[in-house]
Amino acid sequence: MISAFFIFNQKGEVLISRLYRTDFKQVVSNPDVRSPIITLGSTSFFHVRVNNLYVVCVTKTNANAALVFEFTYRFINICKSYFGKIDEESIKNNFVVVYELVDEINDFGFPQNSEIDTLKTYITTESVVSSSQPSAESSSRITAQATGATSWRRNGDDVKYKKNEAFVDVVEVVNFMGSAKGTTLRADVDGHIQMRAYLSGTPECKFGLNDKLVIDRGAAGGSGAASSGLGDRGGSSSDAVELDDCQFHQCVRLNDFDADRSISFIPPDGEFELMRYRAASNIKLPIKVMPTVTEVGTTKVSYDLTLKTTFSPKLSATNIIVRIPTPLNTTDVDVANVTIGKAKYVPAENVVVWKIPRLQGGQESSFSGLAHLTSTTTRQVWARPPIDVDFEVLMFTASGLIVRFLKVFEKSNYNSIKWVRYLTKANGGYQVRF
Repeated sequence: MISAFFIFNQKGEVLISRLYRTDFKQVVSNPDVRSPIITLGSTSFFHVRVNNLYVVCVTKTNANAALVFEFTYRFINICKSYFGKIDEESIKNNFVVVYELVDEINDFGFPQNSEIDTLKTYITTESVVSSSQPSAESSSRITAQATGATSWRRNGDDVKYKKNEAFVDVVEVVNFMGSAKGTTLRADVDGHIQMRAYLSGTPECKFGLNDKLVIDRGAAGGSGAASSGLGDRGGSSSDAVELDDCQFHQCVRLNDFDADRSISFIPPDGEFELMRYRAASNIKLPIKVMPTVTEVGTTKVSYDLTLKTTFSPKLSATNIIVRIPTPLNTTDVDVANVTIGKAKYVPAENVVVWKIPRLQGGQESSFSGLAHLTSTTTRQVWARPPIDVDFEVLMFTASGLIVRFLKVFEKSNYNSIKWVRYLTKANGGYQVRF
C-alpha cells in the first residue's frame, strides 16, 4: 500500500524512516504545507501533524487515501497508549520501541495487526517488561491471538478481574451555525461510543441502541452523560434517530446490527472505541443564543445577548464560555449587566469573554455592554465574526441516540456492573451570526 513511512520534526529532520520499496526518489521541503496530501509526479505524500511532528506516508500506487490516514491515526493512538503522548522527545526516547511498532503493524507497506492490547503482549517498554522469557506455550498463545479470530483480545484464561465492570461513554460534539435572523444554517453532530471493558475471561457482550434507528438518511446528535445503570436519559424522544453514517470496531458482528440494531461483540480488554457516527438532521440544540448588536454612530457598539437552555430543568450545562467579538478599533468595553457568571474584555483577542460556571435547563442568562471605539478619519467596515459558544451538558442527547441495554454473557456466569454516561459538548463549532 505505501512505499515509505517517516516521522519528521518541525525543522524537517527525519526521526523515523522505513523504506518498503525503492520506487520513489521525491523529496518535499516546503514550510507552508497546507494540504494533507501532496502529489509530485506519480508520488503522493500523506501527512498528519501531531504536536511538533509530521507523520508521513509515501506511495506511488493508487492507494486508498482513507486507509492510509486510518493507518496513520492508528499509529498515533498506539504511540499515545505506549508513551502517554507523541512528540519529538517521546519519539527520541523510544526509538527502539517505535521501530518495533512500525515493523509489527506494517508488513512491506501493508497494514497488519494494530490492536494495542495484542501489541503490548510482546512489544514492551521499560514500564511493562516481562519478568521472564516467554515459554513455548505463551509464545503459541501470542501467535494464536495475533492471527486468530479475536486478535484484539488475549486468551480468556489470561484476563482476570476481581470486579467485573463495563463503562460506556456516548460522547457527541455539536456543530451549529445560526443566522442573524435566527434560522439554522448548519447543525450536525460528530459522535462516538467509547467503552472500557474490565471483564474476566472471554465475555460476549450485547449492546442495544434505539429501536427506531435509520442509517444513511441524516440525523443529529449531541449526547449527554448518564450514571450508574441503564435506562432513559433526559431529553429522550420517541422519534426515529437518523444517522448519516457509522463505523464500528472490528470486534462487532454487523449481521446482528442490521437485524435488530443490537451490537454483539467480544470486547478488547481495556479502553477502545466501539462506534463512531455522524448525524445531520433533527438536531435538538441544547442552548439558544439570541443576540442584538447595534452600532451607535461611529464610536460605540451596544450589545444585548441572551442565552436560554432548551433541555429539562433537571439537567444543567457547565463550563459555558461565550466569545463575543468586538470591532478592531475597540478601546474598552463597559459591562453593564451580567445575570450569571462574569464577563471581561480581552483586547488581545478583540472579544468579550463571558464565563458561566453552570446554567440549569430552562434557565436564561443575559449580558449587556457597550464597546467604545476610537475615532477614525475613514469609516472602517466591521466584518462581524460570529459569536462562539463552548459548553458541556450531561444527561442529554441531542441526536436522540440512547443505549437501551448492555448485557454481558460469560461461561462462568459472573455478575458484572455496567455504567453508561452521555456527554454533549461544543468546542469552537457552535456559532451564531449577528
